Amino acid sequence: MTPKKNAFTSTASRRTFLTKAGAAAATGFAMPYIIPSGVLARDGQPGANDKIGVAGVGIGRQGSGVLGSAVKSPKTRFVGIADVNLPRAKQMCDRFGGGEAVQNYHDILDRSDVDAIVTATPEQWRVNICVEACQAGKDIYAEKPVSFTILEGRLMTQAARKYKRVFQVGSQQRSMQTNILACQFIRDGGMGKVHKVYVMRYPSPYDCALPAQPIPEGLDWDMWCGPAPLTDYHPELYVPRGKPGWLSFKPFSGGEMTGWGAHGFDMVQMALGMDTSGPTEVWVEGKEFKAPTVSEPTRNVEPNVIANDPTVYWKYANGVVVEMEEGYLNQGGKPPGRVPGFGGIFECEKGTATIDRGKFTTDPPELAKEALKNRGKEYSHVENWLDCIETRESPNADIEIGHRSATVCHLGNIARYENRSLKWSPDSERFEGDESANSHLDYERREPYGLPTV
Repeated sequence: MTPKKNAFTSTASRRTFLTKAGAAAATGFAMPYIIPSGVLARDGQPGANDKIGVAGVGIGRQGSGVLGSAVKSPKTRFVGIADVNLPRAKQMCDRFGGGEAVQNYHDILDRSDVDAIVTATPEQWRVNICVEACQAGKDIYAEKPVSFTILEGRLMTQAARKYKRVFQVGSQQRSMQTNILACQFIRDGGMGKVHKVYVMRYPSPYDCALPAQPIPEGLDWDMWCGPAPLTDYHPELYVPRGKPGWLSFKPFSGGEMTGWGAHGFDMVQMALGMDTSGPTEVWVEGKEFKAPTVSEPTRNVEPNVIANDPTVYWKYANGVVVEMEEGYLNQGGKPPGRVPGFGGIFECEKGTATIDRGKFTTDPPELAKEALKNRGKEYSHVENWLDCIETRESPNADIEIGHRSATVCHLGNIARYENRSLKWSPDSERFEGDESANSHLDYERREPYGLPTV
């Protein structure tokens, strides 16, 4: 295997590319962006009729499923996997029929036969991997939520535009026929004016104090933590959802506010026609947020109940208010609420509409029948991404869309942290004259895993 590089050191191939790009700009001649090998024929490289070289970066529970769908497509060929858990990378490569297993993602980004990557790391790693993948000329499928901070989401969007990458965010409901038609129906006025939206009461992240356990052989734990603080290894921290898993802990995730919330708020954004914008105000009501601390393995039910408060409200420029309400994921052993975890309830001029994953119901029911009358064949989110790699069109959950939906989630967490009403500008992506709130737009990273530049 290639000697391990510093996780934040630019590789020779990228330095060469950027040097050539700078020289081209200086002479006034435009240099073409890196184009995947399956699109442009080169000496010793495949041409337009060949397959897309796909690799994985950070492939665990969710990533293995997405990568598996990608490599099953006749459009692709599997190249390899980078994972800080090298034994897992080798196991996955064997499962997918070969390919190189490496521990450092730069070894994947350096390969000229990799056209696109699937990445599903913990959230603190998303921006480094995705920006550097754009710079290396790779198209990207990145799991949701696409960012750990609002600033990171904008940075990834800028990188995708600058290097002309096809960047699909894993908000797969964007490719589900029922959800597409339901959101379009509401957006086009089929329910009349939207008055209010109810979303599930998503919990914010909490603190990790799990006792140190021996690090498994073959796992680079320092690199797993990456930009986040170096935290003691524990098997229930290493898994995404367990007892409780890293998705619940503040150094690595925005909690279920960004975990489940990235799906629910994505449907709200889509139905309200806010794919390139967002709310202008966010506030809280109820008891002050107190992040629980988990010191031993436990189901997330009890800490989630604590992290559910206070209630968060979002308001859009058109006057629509989004309010949290008890959802039917049945947290805390309470009777399940009415609000779906994958969407929301829309109170509208002509009635009430409920959007969930693959479901759309209305009161009166004939409105849903009208909305879904032209429902066609289902089209997978991964196939949409692969098709767009070939056509260079924008995918269903383009990075701008994913960034804006994740931003709504981040705003909810920030309002809880600040415990007050905040004014937000979706244009400047800053809180108006509020440096305390703006301090949450990014965080101080551990060296040498600094924020990449675009």
